[in-house]
Amino acid sequence: MKDVFGTAILDYQLGNYSEDLITSTSISEADSLPLPYLFRNHSEMPSLEKTALKLSKGTVLDIGCGAGSHSLYLKSKGLKVKSIDISVGAIEACRLRGLNQAHVLDVMDETASFDTLLLLMNGSGVFQSLAHTPFVLSHLKTLINPDGQILIDSSDIKYMYEDEDGGYWMDATKDYYGELDYTVRYKNQEATFSWMYLDFENLKIACEQAGLRCELIEEGPHFDFLAKITLA
Repeated sequence: MKDVFGTAILDYQLGNYSEDLITSTSISEADSLPLPYLFRNHSEMPSLEKTALKLSKGTVLDIGCGAGSHSLYLKSKGLKVKSIDISVGAIEACRLRGLNQAHVLDVMDETASFDTLLLLMNGSGVFQSLAHTPFVLSHLKTLINPDGQILIDSSDIKYMYEDEDGGYWMDATKDYYGELDYTVRYKNQEATFSWMYLDFENLKIACEQAGLRCELIEEGPHFDFLAKITLA
């Protein structure tokens, strides 16, 4: 798959900012994702992200780190952070920003253990589908120390299926309404991949199936939430 996100992130880091990312999903029209937002500082982050960073402790694995903004903040607070992403361009930008423990790595290939696993900016996207969620959680379970935690945010997007009469329509090709096809465009590049937004109750059920405990930490203004997952 083309590294569209990484190309855009690296362009911005190198001072070649000329346009933003364009994103769309199987249930939404095209929208602009400003590149400066991916490089935001702590004061510009939403409340859920600030809370997650405040709760982070010990050794941290920042999963899907993107441009590295969360990792940089935690590093500035003295935490030991490993930043991983499958995007080559994103990791190159992270290293240029001073994150020397940034690696091109799929979390499913990670083997070390940490005190905090951080999955932000819709961390549930890593699951890809509801059926696959307990499997991924079972692997994440092997990466947390005995007193460790997983901090993850997501959104319940059921509201996006509401019609004018107050009823709901669903995509018959998907097993769960949060499962989407996500398309990102930048300059002459385009990539489409599976992505998922997960409501808290289904996250909690999947955690129980994987032998984990899930706690709701904070709710945001747009049906979004932050959860903490620990060993049961």
